[in-house]
Amino acid sequence: AFHPFVTKKHRGKKGQRKRFLMSQGQHKPNQQSPMYKFGKYRALVFQFSVLLYDQFQKRMILSEPKTLQELAQFLGCQFVGDPNHQITGINEIHKVVPGDLVFVDFEKYYKKALHSAATTILIDKEVDCPEGKGLLISAKPFDDFNKLTKHFRPDAPNTGHMRFTEVDPSSWVAPNASIGDFVTIGKNCKIHPGAVIQSHTIIGNNVIIGPNSVIGHYAFYYKKKPEGFEQMHSCGRTILEDDVEIGALCTVDKGVSGDTIIGRGTKLDNQVHIGHDTVIGENCLFAAHVGIAGCVTIKNRVTCWGQVGIASDVVIEDGVTILAQSGVNKNLEAGKTYFGSPAADSRVKFREMAAIKKLPEILESL
Repeated sequence: AFHPFVTKKHRGKKGQRKRFLMSQGQHKPNQQSPMYKFGKYRALVFQFSVLLYDQFQKRMILSEPKTLQELAQFLGCQFVGDPNHQITGINEIHKVVPGDLVFVDFEKYYKKALHSAATTILIDKEVDCPEGKGLLISAKPFDDFNKLTKHFRPDAPNTGHMRFTEVDPSSWVAPNASIGDFVTIGKNCKIHPGAVIQSHTIIGNNVIIGPNSVIGHYAFYYKKKPEGFEQMHSCGRTILEDDVEIGALCTVDKGVSGDTIIGRGTKLDNQVHIGHDTVIGENCLFAAHVGIAGCVTIKNRVTCWGQVGIASDVVIEDGVTILAQSGVNKNLEAGKTYFGSPAADSRVKFREMAAIKKLPEILESL
């Protein structure tokens, strides 16, 4: 349990009791102390950085723009284009906006990357460069993309130091919950025992996170190599908006380079998984054992009953209900109820089931 302006003397075992009292509002730090004033300044800087990130369309931005030549020198590779061409952010293909760098290492996807909104492409072969864009020619684009993201946003495991973390004093955090760096937790939240809030997570007001849930874990994103699988470095964020409730033993992965977002008022039952870069709208309801892959878009007022599975890149429109144990592998239209695997209009599926029951009788009459 932590106050937003926790100083060094409040960390570790000796400060455990004091941290607990601070979380309950029973202990107030000395507001005249230099450390308190520094902490307050630090929190304001962090809030500004959060706003800056949002302003640039929810992707990993660089603290200052880099030129094509600078990144080529850093990676030790050749480049094509204006040496002063500007790179302002790093992103994956699903989320790119102008100013972003994206990587591609399969010829099948060259066209998609080259003609995307990204203005810098890290590619494994020299090709014609579209006007106004820049190319970085790398023998191993995946490895160099990881090198860039690890350099500009290094991994920040939960060490207990909580650098640049802010927790509103009205929120309650269990003493054995773990909170990482660059985290902000709003008003009247409840973080239950064993919960883990990893780095670069933003939690709004009135949010409940159940026991042993993990928010902001690494994305399940790997490249297959001859020696095995290599993980893509996760440099995105996790955002839980106001009034979200997360049950026990849930997992919400952070974005690879963008944001995983759970919209205002959405409720998750126990043991629900949300994959990287998935965006969930407002007032959705997910029952136990729902599993959602990465890069899914779920709009407002969607209900998923128990053990529903949703494949990557699917879009589910407003007001959809998906009945238990259904498997979704394509986009779903607004306002309908779906059932089955693959999921289809529930009325059609129920008629199919009724027809199948009559098959033995039909076969006997032949």
